[in-house]
Amino acid sequence: MSSISETPPEFPVPHVLPVITLVGRPNVGKSTLFNRLTGTRDALVADFAGLTRDRQYGQGVFEDKRFIVVDTGGLMPESNDDLAALAEAQAKIAIEDANVVLFLVDGKAGLNPSDLDIADSLRRLGKPVRLIANKSEGYSKAAVAEFYKLGLGEPILISAEHGDGVSPLMRDLLAGVPTTSQAPDIEDGTIRVAIVGRPNAGKSTLVNRLLGEDRVLSSDQPGTTRDSISIPFEWGDRPFLLMDTAGIRRKARVTEVIEKFSIVKALQAIDRAHVVIAMVDAHDEIGTHDARVMGLIAHHGRAMVLAVNKWDGLDGDKRKWVREIVDFKLPFLDYVPVNYISALHGSGLRELMEDVVAAYEATTRELPTPELNRVLEKAVEKHAPHAILGRRIKLRYAHQSGHNPPAIMIHGNQTEKLKDSYKSYLANVFREAFNLRGVPLRLEFKTGDNPFKDKKNDLTARQQMKRKRLMAQSQKSRR
Repeated sequence: MSSISETPPEFPVPHVLPVITLVGRPNVGKSTLFNRLTGTRDALVADFAGLTRDRQYGQGVFEDKRFIVVDTGGLMPESNDDLAALAEAQAKIAIEDANVVLFLVDGKAGLNPSDLDIADSLRRLGKPVRLIANKSEGYSKAAVAEFYKLGLGEPILISAEHGDGVSPLMRDLLAGVPTTSQAPDIEDGTIRVAIVGRPNAGKSTLVNRLLGEDRVLSSDQPGTTRDSISIPFEWGDRPFLLMDTAGIRRKARVTEVIEKFSIVKALQAIDRAHVVIAMVDAHDEIGTHDARVMGLIAHHGRAMVLAVNKWDGLDGDKRKWVREIVDFKLPFLDYVPVNYISALHGSGLRELMEDVVAAYEATTRELPTPELNRVLEKAVEKHAPHAILGRRIKLRYAHQSGHNPPAIMIHGNQTEKLKDSYKSYLANVFREAFNLRGVPLRLEFKTGDNPFKDKKNDLTARQQMKRKRLMAQSQKSRR
């Protein structure tokens, strides 16, 4: 397998996730590589061209180094199709925000005229580009020599489907990115708060109201904010950094290319934040899209506060209906405090910020080991784990294993056989005991190895003689 060019890509400061964009003509394996890098099956994969017309985005982790990966639609420079033109325009926007571009070509099919056109476009954009010859399992460098004509250096041979060459590729590519444990400590007491939600939910209005001035452009037109905007301010004598993000639209509602790529900025803001304020419009339907956005925040392990905006314009029956919809559509967020606010008039903002501070303190809290073990012991006494083939699962002790979000490591035997319902029970017990509101508490389980497993007990000479006597007596008694 080939190595990457000596010139490394320029990655952002350590606390901002780097962005890797995948480009290439249709059916070269971009979606397959996306799925491998993110550990998901989010991108559509099939054996025909043009399946991915839209972009997929996700977060990847390789050897404790995190990054954002974007799967663009297949580029077809020779096509006059409107969808192909839109996909190409979206890909160019994605490339402009990327720290490095992976240009995928098909090692089996060989060089295609479209590859030459795409390579020419990539050179003009001036971004770091790595030429990736996919579907090259078992191939030698000589087998893909024709791709040198693209003028992008030596092709890097991989197989996205089988994983060949992917680890060396990512190891070299992320050589300049610190691991999460190596990243410099940027904790200075400032509470970093990201505000996310659909366009026109009132995010910029909330920022302006908290600041007491019109610092961010706000309008009744969706999509006014096109990038993430960070603004420092103080509330209650505590320093904050507010990050107002562009609205995350449902794909079917997106018409402007630039709004589609705002999700990358939102992902970076969520990753950087201590607490995320998820905003929804009380006048609009709270549905699947909002649930997915909040699930994304929880998946990133960020503390969350839900703000239902434009509450002042609703009558009693409408307010009752909205409360019921929140409970029905977002049951997995039962740990998240809900605030009904008016960003325009300022009602409910004090309670909202109090919940933000409480969520920050919860996600950064130190959990004493003795207290954790007392809570675990009481939880097991009240409701013991189920038995496996007559053997009771034993949970012996617990300690804190992480912050933001807080993580608790529980040691015991057969912990891998614990049911999800029992894990949820323990999480709720710990959350209540330590008042961890708004925090997606993570529980980790570790089964300790039996120190005598597979260990041979060597008998002494005296023990061997005794064993022989007992066996002889046993045989006599049987006679």
